[in-house]
Amino acid sequence: MPEVIFNGPAGRLEGRFHPSKQRGAPLAIVLHPHPQFGGTMNNQIVYQLYYAFAERGFSVLRFNFRGVGRSQGSFDHGAGELSDAASALDWAQAVSPEARACWIAGVSFGSWIGMQLLMRRPEIEGFISIAPPANRFDFTFLAPCPSSGLFVHGDQDRVAPVKEVTSVIEKLKTQKGIVIEHALVEGANHFFENRVDELMVAVGEYLDKRLDNPPRVAVASRAD
Repeated sequence: MPEVIFNGPAGRLEGRFHPSKQRGAPLAIVLHPHPQFGGTMNNQIVYQLYYAFAERGFSVLRFNFRGVGRSQGSFDHGAGELSDAASALDWAQAVSPEARACWIAGVSFGSWIGMQLLMRRPEIEGFISIAPPANRFDFTFLAPCPSSGLFVHGDQDRVAPVKEVTSVIEKLKTQKGIVIEHALVEGANHFFENRVDELMVAVGEYLDKRLDNPPRVAVASRAD
Protein backbone atom coordinates (compact mmCIF):
# COMPACT_ATOMS: atom_id res chain seq x y z
CA MET A 1 0.00 0.00 0.00
CA PRO A 2 1.25 3.49 -0.83
CA GLU A 3 3.31 5.20 1.83
CA VAL A 4 2.22 8.77 2.53
CA ILE A 5 3.62 11.68 4.50
CA PHE A 6 1.33 14.51 5.53
CA ASN A 7 1.59 17.52 7.81
CA GLY A 8 0.45 17.32 11.39
CA PRO A 9 0.44 19.91 14.19
CA ALA A 10 3.87 18.74 15.46
CA GLY A 11 5.47 17.98 12.10
CA ARG A 12 5.22 15.35 9.42
CA LEU A 13 3.19 12.20 10.02
CA GLU A 14 3.89 8.86 8.37
CA GLY A 15 1.05 6.72 7.07
CA ARG A 16 -0.23 4.15 4.61
CA PHE A 17 -3.16 5.03 2.37
CA HIS A 18 -5.30 2.80 0.19
CA PRO A 19 -7.32 4.90 -2.28
CA SER A 20 -10.51 3.28 -3.48
CA LYS A 21 -10.98 3.06 -7.24
CA GLN A 22 -14.66 3.88 -6.81
CA ARG A 23 -15.67 7.50 -7.09
CA GLY A 24 -17.23 8.86 -3.92
CA ALA A 25 -16.09 5.91 -1.83
CA PRO A 26 -16.31 6.38 1.94
CA LEU A 27 -13.23 7.03 4.07
CA ALA A 28 -11.92 5.13 7.07
CA ILE A 29 -9.21 6.21 9.51
CA VAL A 30 -7.59 3.55 11.71
CA LEU A 31 -5.81 4.57 14.94
CA HIS A 32 -3.18 2.48 16.69
CA PRO A 33 -2.62 1.53 20.37
CA HIS A 34 -0.66 3.50 22.96
CA PRO A 35 2.63 4.86 21.53
CA GLN A 36 4.48 4.37 24.81
CA PHE A 37 3.65 0.67 24.93
CA GLY A 38 4.72 -0.32 21.44
CA GLY A 39 1.66 0.82 19.53
CA THR A 40 2.24 1.59 15.83
CA MET A 41 0.28 1.63 12.60
CA ASN A 42 1.72 -1.84 11.90
CA ASN A 43 0.00 -3.35 14.91
CA GLN A 44 -1.63 -6.59 13.75
CA ILE A 45 -5.18 -5.51 14.58
CA VAL A 46 -4.71 -2.08 12.97
CA TYR A 47 -3.37 -3.84 9.88
CA GLN A 48 -6.35 -6.20 9.74
CA LEU A 49 -8.83 -3.35 10.22
CA TYR A 50 -7.14 -1.43 7.40
CA TYR A 51 -7.73 -4.28 4.98
CA ALA A 52 -11.24 -5.00 6.27
CA PHE A 53 -12.23 -1.50 5.18
CA ALA A 54 -10.22 -1.58 1.94
CA GLU A 55 -11.82 -4.86 0.88
CA ARG A 56 -15.24 -3.28 1.39
CA GLY A 57 -14.52 -0.42 -0.97
CA PHE A 58 -13.26 2.25 1.41
CA SER A 59 -10.38 4.62 0.93
CA VAL A 60 -8.52 3.94 4.16
CA LEU A 61 -5.66 5.56 6.07
CA ARG A 62 -3.59 4.28 8.95
CA PHE A 63 -0.75 6.37 10.34
CA ASN A 64 1.74 6.71 13.18
CA PHE A 65 0.96 9.20 15.90
CA ARG A 66 3.59 11.85 16.67
CA GLY A 67 6.90 10.42 17.82
CA VAL A 68 6.21 6.93 16.43
CA GLY A 69 8.18 5.50 13.50
CA ARG A 70 9.02 8.34 11.14
CA SER A 71 6.33 10.67 12.48
CA GLN A 72 7.78 13.82 13.99
CA GLY A 73 7.05 15.23 17.42
CA SER A 74 6.75 13.49 20.77
CA PHE A 75 4.03 11.81 22.81
CA ASP A 76 1.47 14.31 24.15
CA HIS A 77 -0.76 12.23 26.47
CA GLY A 78 -3.73 12.28 24.10
CA ALA A 79 -4.26 15.96 23.32
CA GLY A 80 -1.67 16.08 20.56
CA GLU A 81 -2.67 12.65 19.28
CA LEU A 82 -6.25 13.86 18.89
CA SER A 83 -4.92 16.76 16.82
CA ASP A 84 -2.92 14.24 14.75
CA ALA A 85 -6.09 12.24 14.09
CA ALA A 86 -7.96 15.39 13.03
CA SER A 87 -5.11 16.25 10.65
CA ALA A 88 -5.23 12.72 9.25
CA LEU A 89 -8.93 13.04 8.53
CA ASP A 90 -8.38 16.49 6.97
CA TRP A 91 -5.67 15.05 4.71
CA ALA A 92 -7.79 12.07 3.66
CA GLN A 93 -10.72 14.33 2.85
CA ALA A 94 -8.46 16.62 0.82
CA VAL A 95 -7.23 13.76 -1.37
CA SER A 96 -10.71 12.20 -1.56
CA PRO A 97 -12.97 15.27 -1.80
CA GLU A 98 -15.91 13.29 -3.17
CA ALA A 99 -15.98 10.85 -0.25
CA ARG A 100 -19.59 10.54 0.86
CA ALA A 101 -18.99 9.42 4.42
CA CYS A 102 -16.35 8.56 7.00
CA TRP A 103 -15.74 5.89 9.63
CA ILE A 104 -13.24 5.84 12.48
CA ALA A 105 -11.66 2.74 14.01
CA GLY A 106 -9.27 2.53 16.92
CA VAL A 107 -7.50 -0.03 19.07
CA SER A 108 -7.13 0.53 22.84
CA PHE A 109 -5.61 4.04 23.24
CA GLY A 110 -6.52 4.63 19.60
CA SER A 111 -10.17 3.91 20.37
CA TRP A 112 -10.16 6.65 23.02
CA ILE A 113 -8.72 9.11 20.50
CA GLY A 114 -11.13 7.93 17.82
CA MET A 115 -14.21 8.42 19.97
CA GLN A 116 -13.11 11.96 20.82
CA LEU A 117 -12.69 12.69 17.11
CA LEU A 118 -16.16 11.25 16.51
CA MET A 119 -17.61 13.86 18.87
CA ARG A 120 -15.93 16.67 16.97
CA ARG A 121 -16.56 15.65 13.37
CA PRO A 122 -20.22 15.21 12.37
CA GLU A 123 -19.27 13.57 9.07
CA ILE A 124 -18.15 10.43 10.93
CA GLU A 125 -21.12 8.10 10.62
CA GLY A 126 -19.75 4.87 12.08
CA PHE A 127 -17.10 3.57 14.44
CA ILE A 128 -15.29 0.43 15.51
CA SER A 129 -13.85 0.72 19.02
CA ILE A 130 -11.65 -2.23 20.01
CA ALA A 131 -10.61 -2.84 23.63
CA PRO A 132 -11.36 0.72 24.78
CA PRO A 133 -9.54 1.25 28.10
CA ALA A 134 -12.51 2.75 29.94
CA ASN A 135 -10.79 2.16 33.29
CA ARG A 136 -7.78 4.27 32.29
CA PHE A 137 -9.28 7.06 30.21
CA ASP A 138 -12.45 9.11 30.59
CA PHE A 139 -15.17 8.20 28.09
CA THR A 140 -17.93 10.28 29.69
CA PHE A 141 -17.68 12.80 26.85
CA LEU A 142 -19.89 10.41 24.84
CA ALA A 143 -23.06 12.21 25.84
CA PRO A 144 -24.79 11.80 23.56
CA CYS A 145 -22.96 9.45 21.21
CA PRO A 146 -23.65 10.93 17.76
CA SER A 147 -23.11 7.85 15.57
CA SER A 148 -23.89 4.15 15.61
CA GLY A 149 -20.98 1.78 16.09
CA LEU A 150 -19.44 -1.29 17.62
CA PHE A 151 -17.44 -1.85 20.79
CA VAL A 152 -15.43 -5.09 20.87
CA HIS A 153 -13.72 -6.55 23.92
CA GLY A 154 -12.04 -9.76 24.95
CA ASP A 155 -13.72 -11.49 27.88
CA GLN A 156 -10.27 -12.18 29.40
CA ASP A 157 -9.05 -8.58 29.15
CA ARG A 158 -7.13 -7.77 32.33
CA VAL A 159 -5.77 -4.42 31.12
CA ALA A 160 -9.21 -2.93 30.52
CA PRO A 161 -11.73 -5.27 32.19
CA VAL A 162 -14.91 -5.81 30.25
CA LYS A 163 -17.08 -4.75 33.20
CA GLU A 164 -15.62 -1.25 32.93
CA VAL A 165 -16.53 -1.00 29.26
CA THR A 166 -19.97 -2.50 29.82
CA SER A 167 -20.60 0.14 32.45
CA VAL A 168 -19.64 2.91 30.03
CA ILE A 169 -21.84 1.49 27.27
CA GLU A 170 -24.81 1.16 29.59
CA LYS A 171 -24.44 4.82 30.58
CA LEU A 172 -24.11 6.09 27.03
CA LYS A 173 -26.70 8.57 25.96
CA THR A 174 -27.54 8.23 22.30
CA GLN A 175 -29.40 10.32 19.80
CA LYS A 176 -32.56 9.00 18.23
CA GLY A 177 -31.76 6.34 15.66
CA ILE A 178 -28.29 5.64 17.06
CA VAL A 179 -27.54 2.02 17.93
CA ILE A 180 -24.48 0.98 19.96
CA GLU A 181 -23.50 -2.69 19.78
CA HIS A 182 -21.05 -4.61 21.97
CA ALA A 183 -19.32 -7.85 20.96
CA LEU A 184 -17.33 -10.11 23.25
CA VAL A 185 -14.58 -12.37 21.94
CA GLU A 186 -14.30 -15.45 24.10
CA GLY A 187 -10.84 -16.28 25.43
CA ALA A 188 -9.34 -13.00 24.19
CA ASN A 189 -7.08 -10.78 26.27
CA HIS A 190 -6.44 -7.08 25.73
CA PHE A 191 -4.15 -7.81 22.77
CA PHE A 192 -6.37 -10.55 21.29
CA GLU A 193 -3.44 -12.96 21.31
CA ASN A 194 -4.45 -16.03 19.29
CA ARG A 195 -7.90 -14.49 18.84
CA VAL A 196 -7.38 -11.90 16.09
CA ASP A 197 -9.25 -14.06 13.58
CA GLU A 198 -12.27 -14.24 15.88
CA LEU A 199 -12.05 -10.48 16.44
CA MET A 200 -12.07 -9.80 12.71
CA VAL A 201 -15.05 -12.10 12.20
CA ALA A 202 -17.02 -9.95 14.67
CA VAL A 203 -15.85 -6.74 13.00
CA GLY A 204 -16.56 -8.07 9.51
CA GLU A 205 -20.05 -9.21 10.41
CA TYR A 206 -20.84 -5.81 11.86
CA LEU A 207 -19.48 -3.93 8.83
CA ASP A 208 -21.39 -6.16 6.43
CA LYS A 209 -24.60 -5.57 8.35
CA ARG A 210 -24.14 -1.81 8.48
CA LEU A 211 -23.02 -1.57 4.85
CA ASP A 212 -25.66 -3.99 3.55
CA ASN A 213 -23.21 -6.69 2.44
CA PRO A 214 -21.00 -4.69 0.06
CA PRO A 215 -19.23 -6.60 -2.70
CA ARG A 216 -15.62 -7.43 -1.91
CA VAL A 217 -12.95 -5.44 -3.71
CA ALA A 218 -9.70 -7.06 -4.81
CA VAL A 219 -6.87 -5.42 -2.87
CA ALA A 220 -3.16 -5.66 -3.67
CA SER A 221 -1.18 -8.24 -1.74
CA ARG A 222 -1.07 -7.58 1.98
CA ALA A 223 2.67 -8.08 1.75
CA ASP A 224 3.06 -4.86 -0.27
